[in-house]
Amino acid sequence: MSRTVYCEYQKQDAEGLAFVPWPGALGKRVFAHIGKAGWAAWLAHQTMLINENRLSPLDPATRAFLEGEMEKFLFGGGAEAPAGYVPEDAP
Repeated sequence: MSRTVYCEYQKQDAEGLAFVPWPGALGKRVFAHIGKAGWAAWLAHQTMLINENRLSPLDPATRAFLEGEMEKFLFGGGAEAPAGYVPEDAP
């Protein structure tokens, strides 16, 4: 049976995640307050950040950066795209 949470990202009730997606206190906060669609939106944004900034997820500094961006994206009203980013569908 799925759980329902009030998703802080979507600002509505949503289907909750099945497991804690990140270690530590932030992961527990995400599990308790972010729905599946909000988490999927973060994963897409995280992928863009990694690709556009040529980051290595194995680097501890990158992980710290992504954790900060995750908190801003999910709980802080959004995060900005990398400097110079142009969406693929832009003319």
